[in-house]
Amino acid sequence: MARDYYGILGVEKNATDQEIKKAYRKLARKYHPDVNPDDAAAAEKFREASLAQEVLLDPQKRKVVDMGGDPMEQAQGQPGGGFGGFGGGGLGDIFAEFFGGAGGGSRGPRSRVQPGNDALLRTRITLEEAFAGLKKKVTVDTAVLCDRCSGSGSASNSKPETCTTCGGAGEIQEVQQSFLGNVMTSRQCPRCQGYGEVIKDPCTHCGGDGRVKKRRDITVNIPAGIGDGMRIRMASQGEVGHGGGPAGDLYVETHIDRHSIFERNADDLSVTVRVPMVDAALGTTVELEHLDGSAVEIEVEPGTQPGETIRLAGQGMPRLRSEGRGSLVAHVDVFIPTELDKRTRELLEQVREHCDDTAGIHSEDSGETSFFDRLRGRFRR
Repeated sequence: MARDYYGILGVEKNATDQEIKKAYRKLARKYHPDVNPDDAAAAEKFREASLAQEVLLDPQKRKVVDMGGDPMEQAQGQPGGGFGGFGGGGLGDIFAEFFGGAGGGSRGPRSRVQPGNDALLRTRITLEEAFAGLKKKVTVDTAVLCDRCSGSGSASNSKPETCTTCGGAGEIQEVQQSFLGNVMTSRQCPRCQGYGEVIKDPCTHCGGDGRVKKRRDITVNIPAGIGDGMRIRMASQGEVGHGGGPAGDLYVETHIDRHSIFERNADDLSVTVRVPMVDAALGTTVELEHLDGSAVEIEVEPGTQPGETIRLAGQGMPRLRSEGRGSLVAHVDVFIPTELDKRTRELLEQVREHCDDTAGIHSEDSGETSFFDRLRGRFRR
């Protein structure tokens, strides 16, 4: 269904270019993202108003609108056809690609109002911030709507005049001699840069571009569970287009700093628990401070072997696209002292005399169990 471009700007079908620009400036002041930084609905209305101005100020596109069509829908998806299936184009379009318009006529001036580019910003956060989520203020340098001319590019907001060099065509044609004879070529008009019109009194603030470079602070919502390198899209917070055109999007790419205790693996968190050999044999409880400051108890069962893992479900990172959390995985590192005092050595000698284990080569076929294995079985009875 075709958009109601006149209705978007609130003007009549016989509105002049000046009335269309005036209506657009009124809406731009009301809905511009700089005025409504966190209002997605206002950003969408600003984008629609910018698109409506672009269409209605272009004679060819406005003609399509007056005939009940939507030129932007046609531009986005024309069916194949014509000569050779070149996207609906004929011989004239093919000649235009190779000879700059020779044999196919002029392509016409380009619209002064152009959509803006997307922008990318990288920011660093801690693992604690990725765990909890946060609202972070970031600083961006992008092109914004000129606040003096409201994007018109004119100091007096006057209507652009038809370029006298190209007569409004946006390009000039020249005849060049070649082995084929005289060939007509076209090139962009150097005076109007292809717009077909010029601004007599350019705005001194933006130089007639309709936009200026500005540093601004915006707040980005970083969700809990975000991963390293993920991007957050902020609609209409990118570069404002030439002539006050709709702004592109801003993408905020997050990078997470390394943590001194936790290591992340997708939605799981890993820690290394250092356990003395006596605690590994008899069992113990290790208390850990989680990323949110809460206390987590890790139960080390009697007879725990070096390299074993203890998994605590629901104690990992929040899942970004579903409910719940991952797991906390504790890797057990059994600590064996290298220096013993006299009393400790005596006690360990007593343990060695009490157990049946002796040093030797382990065989999978022997069926023998270690002291830790037997101790584990006793505690589990």
